[in-house]
Amino acid sequence: MRRCIWAAALALSLLLLPAASAAAQQEDFALSDPATHTWRFATLERGSVARAEPDPAAPAVARVSSRTPERTPMLLPLVKRRAVDGRLWVKVRLPVLPNGTTGWLRRERLGGYETVRTHLIVDRRRLTARLERRGRTVFRARVGIGQPQWPTPRGSFIIRNRLAGFDDPVYGVLAFGTSARSAVLTDWPGGGFVGVHGTSRPDLLPGRVSHGCIRMRNADILRLDRRMPLGTPVTVR
Repeated sequence: MRRCIWAAALALSLLLLPAASAAAQQEDFALSDPATHTWRFATLERGSVARAEPDPAAPAVARVSSRTPERTPMLLPLVKRRAVDGRLWVKVRLPVLPNGTTGWLRRERLGGYETVRTHLIVDRRRLTARLERRGRTVFRARVGIGQPQWPTPRGSFIIRNRLAGFDDPVYGVLAFGTSARSAVLTDWPGGGFVGVHGTSRPDLLPGRVSHGCIRMRNADILRLDRRMPLGTPVTVR
């Protein structure tokens, strides 16, 4: 009798094992965690189609290039990963409209995970920007943002490149490119993207003075440059 009970239990456990393994395969693993001031990003190694679900047959969300309009590597913020049928997929924030769009990419399309613990926060009402490191403010400045007809977009973005040597002094001594996109207009050279940059008109700051970009005094953006690495997440409130 005991042998029959044991055999029945073994058969039941074997029957349930594939389902349990499948469930474990579908489990998500968070790659960024604001609660611990940990954000991860990766470089897109080659142009890819982001999918609505971690499935090669899922609808396409957007095609993403491996280079930015400024011809620098495309850095993508990582949200989470999931294993499906033995393959890893990663959910990323995409540099497309509408802002906040996410999609799934196969893990092999991305380079190695990189981690930052800095966070740039732009407050549109107070006209301020501050940089946090591990939750502690290490930089603060007054800024200029978009005029009402060309608003600086709200949302979560990433600092994806650093540029200098502009012919046009309007961008000041230094600029950072972000993944934020304006649905209306922008004065960023790549067209459609919002930058964080210096200015030749510090007398206009703080204020709502730009076509969507975030302007700082040149001295301030140089201070920021010493503290903020590429890959830093940007929150515009």
